[in-house]
Order: sequence, then C-alpha cells, then structure tokens
Amino acid sequence: MNFEFSEEQRAIRDAVARICARFGGDYWLHHDRDGGFPHEFHAAIAADGWLGIAMPEAHGGSGLGITEAALMMETIAASGAGFSGASAVHMNIFGLHPVVVYASDAQKARWLPPLIAGKDKACFGVTEPGSGLNTTRLTTKAVRDGNDYVISGQKVWISTAQVANKILLLARTTPIEETRNPVDGLSLFYADIDRKTFEARAIEKMGRKAVDSNQVFIDGMRIPAADRIGEEGKGFRYILDGLNPERILVAAEAVGLGRVALQSAARYAGERIVFDRPIGQNQSIQHPLAQRWIELEAASLLTYRAAALYDAGQSCGAEANAAKYFAGEAGFKACETAVLTHGGMGYAKEFHVERYFREAMIPRIAPVSSQLILCHIAERVLGLPKSY
Repeated sequence: MNFEFSEEQRAIRDAVARICARFGGDYWLHHDRDGGFPHEFHAAIAADGWLGIAMPEAHGGSGLGITEAALMMETIAASGAGFSGASAVHMNIFGLHPVVVYASDAQKARWLPPLIAGKDKACFGVTEPGSGLNTTRLTTKAVRDGNDYVISGQKVWISTAQVANKILLLARTTPIEETRNPVDGLSLFYADIDRKTFEARAIEKMGRKAVDSNQVFIDGMRIPAADRIGEEGKGFRYILDGLNPERILVAAEAVGLGRVALQSAARYAGERIVFDRPIGQNQSIQHPLAQRWIELEAASLLTYRAAALYDAGQSCGAEANAAKYFAGEAGFKACETAVLTHGGMGYAKEFHVERYFREAMIPRIAPVSSQLILCHIAERVLGLPKSY
C-alpha cells in the first residue's frame, strides 16, 4: 500500500502551482470584492492543457484519472484561489463526463476540443427550484419538434451561466406519469445557449463572487436532436456517472482551501507578537492548529482513496460521499480556526482568511447535503432502512 504521489503526479501539482502563483491574493481579493469571472486565470489553465486533464487524449485531453484531477483541484484551491479559482474550471473536470462516456465519437470530436482549449465554457443545468436533490421530479420539458427539441422550464444554482456558451442540460422528454419508473423519461443534452430564450439572473450570495450562480429561465429554446446524448429517456442514468467524481473533486478542493487557511494562520501565529512573544508559542493557539492539520490529513487520505477506487473501476459511492462530507467539515474547521487565530484581523479582508471562511460553506452544502450523505452511508453501508 503506497500513500505517496508518483513522480508524474508531483510534476502535475508543481506545474499547476506555477500557474496559480501568477494569480496572487490581490487578484482573488479583487474578484471577491468586484465580481467578474476570472477569465485570465481560466485562460492560463487552458493554455497549458489542464482543462482536459481527465478528457480522452484522442480529443486533445491528457487521458489521466480523477486522482490527477483531484490533485490539480486541491492545488488550485490551496494556492489561495480557493473555491473562486476551483469553480472557474471545476465544470470541465467532472461535468462533461457523461459526454466522455455516452456521447458518440462525432459528438465528442465536435464538443470536447473547444472545451479543452478554453474556447467554450459550459454550465451544468440540472437543479430546479421545486425539486432540489429529488432530480426525478424536475419539470423542465423538452418537447420534440421535427429535428429539434423545444425546451421550457427553470433551473437554479447554475454556476457560470452568465459567461457560458454551452449547457449540459437535463430535461423531461416523457411526462413522469407516463413512465413506469420515475428515473425514466429524462434526457440529457449538450447544447449552445440561445440568449434570446435563455435568461440567467445572478443570485447574490455569501462568497465566491468571482463565479456567478444563477436562477435560469428557459422559454422555447430550441436544441437540435443531434445534441442529445445517448438514448432519449436515459439521461438520469447518464448523469450518475459524474456524481462520484464531483464529490471527490469537491472534497479535494475543501482540503486545499483548509490547507491555505491553516498555512496563513500558522504564519500569522509565528509573526504576531503579544506580551513580548509570538502568539504561536501559546498552546491555546498551537493545539487547535495542530488538530486542524490532523483532520485535513485524514480528509486527504479519504479523498485520494475514493479517487483511486474510481480510477480502478471499483465501486466508490460510499467512499466518495464520505470524503466529501469529512473534507467539507475539516476544511470549514480549518478556515474557522484561521479566522480565530488572526483575532480581529481575521475579520479584515486584507488577510484573506475571512474570504476562505465564507467559501468554506460551499463544500458543506453542495453538491449534496451532509444529511443525505449520512443517509447514504446508513442505508448502503450499514444496511439500515431508507428514511425518506
């Protein structure tokens, strides 16, 4: 059993870190204050080919695994970019996995190269206001009309919808009352966004102002049937292929965010002099920071075990969910402790830890709640009866 990263994996981490070093704390502080998508950062990541880290080599990607993708995303978050930087490229890594697995060769040749090159930006259109995580109950409709589908409905918490030109969209092509199983009748599309029939209203939120989140209204947007992925009515099954990678990547990002917060706190504790001694000399400061390090190390092990299982083609639902849960909590506690270590200055934007703390709420909430993860573990691992 080897817990060390390979030479190639370390080289990936170092190369990504070098790109991130060009975008320091002031860059992310500016975007946190003023908003605006970090196009320069996205372009820099794309220029070196990293947007295709887990995409097939045949279409311009690197053909690597979720382990390497997770290491990349942890490195981005740990650079100080946090979830602002990670979310700017996150969709590329997991979101198009159904395309990689289920799209035709012609579709992949058409869709993947411009995404990998950074020419296309995509958003993920699944969640709806009335259904939340109960995806089988979504109501956005796709009605066949000749060679097109006509889409109408609403989506919510759709990231990058302000800047994206493509959408991976799940919509109901058969009314649920006409299906034998609620998971049937949902179809998956990867299509151009028509701004005349697609309205994205930005949601004001606690953190990550650099990457927009939106309520989306779709009214009669036409999508060619050629942009449907796989069979009609099988879309719900297709998106399941992206769920475990997403949980693993979010866990890695939470670990990265926790690491940069912890580093900031330890550095401050070593430099801040009170009563003629650094505050880091006091055990009341030392011990919480040491505990956070232990928790982040444990979260990292959970995360990369889940990634290794996924890359080996083994079942990893419980492990991916456990990693997301534990890393979300460990990252949050590290960010909270970083703010408290800084005292009053932890509340000041110039020290960045208050930004990390706000962003640390994201992996505790998304893409699935902690409560549903606990339900999953209770039912699928411990064999307890379903509670909902």
